[in-house]
Amino acid sequence: MKRLLFAFFLLFAVAGAGLAAPPAGERGKEPITIKSNELSTDSKNRTATFTGKVTARQGDLTIYADRVVVHYKQDGGDVERVEAIGNVRIVQGDRLATAREGVYLSADQKIVLSGDPKVFQGENTVSGKVITYFVNEEKSVVTGGPDGRVEAVIHPKSKGGDGASKR
Repeated sequence: MKRLLFAFFLLFAVAGAGLAAPPAGERGKEPITIKSNELSTDSKNRTATFTGKVTARQGDLTIYADRVVVHYKQDGGDVERVEAIGNVRIVQGDRLATAREGVYLSADQKIVLSGDPKVFQGENTVSGKVITYFVNEEKSVVTGGPDGRVEAVIHPKSKGGDGASKR
């Protein structure tokens, strides 16, 4: 679960390249708190399923979803895949990502948001059909699909009191 939270934290680089973030080592030392209405584990299938108003929090990063399913690897119990399903919201500071589903794939070190995914930071937004964030490469790809286009709305930062940019 720590990898999931860390990976979702890195997702916000999609919209927040200009903001300073806490170093990964510091975030990894903080406790993770997961709250849900129910937890069901299945040792045979190597899953843990949190359902009902799921909230996962580590430091200032919070993930909300209707259901979170953690899939563990057969050898050693490390996380293989984490699925956040239904009303997915990821909040960190003034950054917010929303989607109907988010999947973290450990082996590929990537996060895939689908189902009307959007990333917001302040007034800036990025949306498309699928938003994929490659954790190790610190890059993202937003695709529009055959029926849609990628949309980014970026508001320039103004300097000075009159709203005009100064150089």
